[in-house]
Amino acid sequence: MLSYRLEQFASPLAPYTSDAPAPQGTEVLLRVGSCGVCHSDVHLADGYFDLGGGNKVDLTRSVAPPRVLGHEIAGTVVAVGAEVVYARVGDRRVVYPWIGCGTCAYCRAGDEHLCGAPRALGVNRDGGFADHVLVPDSKYLFDFAPLPEEQACTYACSGLTAYSALKKVADAGREQPMLIIGAGGVGLSAIRMAKALGFESPIVAELDPSKWDLAREAGASDVIDPTADGASRALMKATGGVAAIIDFVGAGTTFAFGFGVLKKGGTLVSVGLIGGATSLSPAMIAMKAARLVGSYVGSLAEMRELMELAKTANFPALPIIEQPLATADDALASLRQGRVRGRAVLKPTVLA
Repeated sequence: MLSYRLEQFASPLAPYTSDAPAPQGTEVLLRVGSCGVCHSDVHLADGYFDLGGGNKVDLTRSVAPPRVLGHEIAGTVVAVGAEVVYARVGDRRVVYPWIGCGTCAYCRAGDEHLCGAPRALGVNRDGGFADHVLVPDSKYLFDFAPLPEEQACTYACSGLTAYSALKKVADAGREQPMLIIGAGGVGLSAIRMAKALGFESPIVAELDPSKWDLAREAGASDVIDPTADGASRALMKATGGVAAIIDFVGAGTTFAFGFGVLKKGGTLVSVGLIGGATSLSPAMIAMKAARLVGSYVGSLAEMRELMELAKTANFPALPIIEQPLATADDALASLRQGRVRGRAVLKPTVLA
């Protein structure tokens, strides 16, 4: 088994060769065919999330190197434990990686992704920057046929995160203007899902003009630069205020922009984890009657819903950059520098 491990925070990933694990009990071993590279992998490799003002969320205990990152995983079942019922050797599956302890109140309610003692693949347990990955139970595997494997793997995080966030603005009104902030991998996933979920074509705010064409191809009705002079005023004039906003960037500046153009009674969903901070008066939240919602990946049930929808909805394809597994560290560097258009996907079977 070959993997590329995080052995020390803020250091390059290192190749590591070991015996492939033998699945026990309910465990399933997959040969990884595709693994998406997510911006949260950058934060995990760095060892923290930036909260702004010099404050950070320390990830050094939860990640605990050596650790194989990578949580957008799809591949083929090659071995199963003796207690496995719902998977067979040869099955091609995408993995739900946001696995909880299985016993706490969150897990019992079906919200394993919110568990306080998680076993998430690529975070708390070894993930998909490898040619094999061990999954604790076959209930976390989803058939992705007839979707291409390179697209299917992205549904485990960028797709699921987008889907869960879109569900949270359904009450804001699908027939009113919606704003999506950010046209990275997760933002593009939301843009391309919006119409299938009954929303009007969204307006997209994206700082990088090189991504505007991707946003339009995914289904955006318009793309704006949120830093341009008068951008907020122009958007307010055109829409009267936006009823539903999803911030897939999560910077202080993007959150402030979103709240500034939010309509009275509107909903702002904060998803991105780029970092930074902004000041916000509690009185303004009350005066706008605003609904501020946090959204973190999605539940196992939402993953099931999404995979069924993806098979029939004919979403526009997410732009994919296929790379050999050996370039995992380069993929992280490209994301860190904002140079990825769409989603980088590592392929263990592709030679460097």
